[in-house]
Amino acid sequence: MKTKTLITMLAVGGLLALSPALLAADTNAPANPTTNAPAAGGGRGGRMMGGPSLDQLATQLALTDDQKTKVKPILDDRDQKLKDLRADTTLSQQDRRDKMQKIRDDVTTKLKDVLTPDQFDKFQKAQLAIRQRYQRGGAGNAAAPAAPAPAPQQ
Repeated sequence: MKTKTLITMLAVGGLLALSPALLAADTNAPANPTTNAPAAGGGRGGRMMGGPSLDQLATQLALTDDQKTKVKPILDDRDQKLKDLRADTTLSQQDRRDKMQKIRDDVTTKLKDVLTPDQFDKFQKAQLAIRQRYQRGGAGNAAAPAAPAPAPQQ
């Protein structure tokens, strides 16, 4: 049980650690090109903190317009599910973590169907790097030993 909790925490931390780096790489895109209002998520850079945004994935993985059209509903669904999960105060912390992990796993499965094998490999490597960075206690903590990360699911 502790291993599953650790993996879940690492995945969440990794996604949070990747978000600022990907946002920094995408300096030309507005937060929400259709309106002046921030996207769902309000004060968190205009999006939910559930993983990379469409703009971040588009930049990181060089998505085609067709892929962007297919990825957008996947990420919107993820953000809505995470928003609903955060609003559910009846769940225990462990149940909340389990559901978050299931949401992330579902997103990964759906993305695999849309991305090319090279793009999906790049996506998984980025997720693995995030988990490894989190296991070391953050990017600036080189003194903490890195635990072996779980192999990416194929």
